[in-house]
Amino acid sequence: MLRKIRISLAAVFFIGLTLLFLDFTGTAHHWLSWMAKVQALEAVLAINVVVVVLLAVLTLVFGRIYCSIICPLGVMQDVFGWMGKKAKKNRYTHSGEKKWLRYPVLAIFIIALLAGVSSIVQLLAPYSAFGRIVTMIFQPLWKLGNNVLALIAEHYDSYAFYSVDVWMKSLPVLIIAALTLVLLVILAWRNGRTYCNTICPVGTVLSFLSRYSFLKISFDTEKCRNCSLCAKNCKAACIDFKNHNVDYSRCVVCGDCIESCNFGALKYGVTHLHKNKRETETDSSRRSFLLSSALLTTAALAQEKKVFDGGYIDLEDKVAPERQTPLTPPGSLSAQHFANHCTGCQLCVSDCPNDVLRPSTDLMHFMQPTMSYEHGYCRPECTRCSEVCPAGAIKPIDREEKASIQIGHAVWVKKNCVPLTDNVECGNCARHCPTGAIEMVPLDENDEESPYIPAINENACIGCGACEYVCPARPFSAIYVEGHEVHKTI
Repeated sequence: MLRKIRISLAAVFFIGLTLLFLDFTGTAHHWLSWMAKVQALEAVLAINVVVVVLLAVLTLVFGRIYCSIICPLGVMQDVFGWMGKKAKKNRYTHSGEKKWLRYPVLAIFIIALLAGVSSIVQLLAPYSAFGRIVTMIFQPLWKLGNNVLALIAEHYDSYAFYSVDVWMKSLPVLIIAALTLVLLVILAWRNGRTYCNTICPVGTVLSFLSRYSFLKISFDTEKCRNCSLCAKNCKAACIDFKNHNVDYSRCVVCGDCIESCNFGALKYGVTHLHKNKRETETDSSRRSFLLSSALLTTAALAQEKKVFDGGYIDLEDKVAPERQTPLTPPGSLSAQHFANHCTGCQLCVSDCPNDVLRPSTDLMHFMQPTMSYEHGYCRPECTRCSEVCPAGAIKPIDREEKASIQIGHAVWVKKNCVPLTDNVECGNCARHCPTGAIEMVPLDENDEESPYIPAINENACIGCGACEYVCPARPFSAIYVEGHEVHKTI
């Protein structure tokens, strides 16, 4: 029964979180966005005290059920492990805790979090890894399938589906996502939860609490026949059947051992075990837990579709300009706040309906979302990214707030402007500016035949990128948006 309950709950979370990344319509977020907000690291960075306390209490009562139910990367490993189990049964063996790897990885993670080295944090964070895999690998396949259905529906004069653009948002991040997926498949297929119990920093932090959980899996030594089936089916390799010990720091309460036991020698409940040598060793970890918790809290507190309506030309093959200051989404407050809180989970990237967000290739902010306007612009009425961000990197804002947040300002590039290069009338940027910050004025006010060029009112510009997106100049736009380090309200 324990295993069935665990699998049912895990399936709900895994399917729900996967849909959050696959769905490009925004429908899933109305019902399932809370699943992203209960992820451990994201809750810490968002200073969501309620969720952090809830996860701590759940672990102290039930053990590391977070890793086998709530964490999508953990459930994904279980899926791969289940496939491997079909190929070869009873293939796991007990192994000791890899402290030499586990705790240094946690230390590196905490130092990177405190120092603001976001790329390391995103590589190690489990939810971020899952988001990269789904967004970069599976969402394009999902969209292609949708486009096939759209073509079929169009043939029958139906509008049940509509086509969406499928494009590569970042080749480096795609490669990292693919390598991560391959690594997870190999480790889970061969050794079950190796990634969770040796690399994952969230699992390591929760392990300090799970040692003292109220409910645990334990042996009834009178019933045990030392058949080793429990150890051979333990994906966490944490059961020492010879000494009747369970390493609760690594046990994720999956229930596989209980089901595999033919003698009813394992149970999940309240335990009153005498303190042995192994438990004595865990006492020293109490201080480590308090220290790591304090550091994580300090880190959190120290860091305080192509959809276009009215284009006149084919807007393909634009090249992104070199921005001195990258653009961050409205609601992110500042580049520093965004860098310190974003875990690079790619949820905002996967859900952006205007194809404005994509993973950054800048080494200092690698894999964190950045904005660019080759495929669309940041529509003032869209607040999707602020609604889905689980880590507090993008604060929730409404439409009225967004229309007055200045994330950057437009810059005119004279040498690219088509009225000057091609001697034609244009004015696209002025016509499509939603704030009226651009007007067309004569290049020479004393010459009636002078071509009209854009004049930008920087005080009225919010940096939405509509002008950059609709500019017909190729390959570089004649007008582009330069980002601001700190956003302001105008």
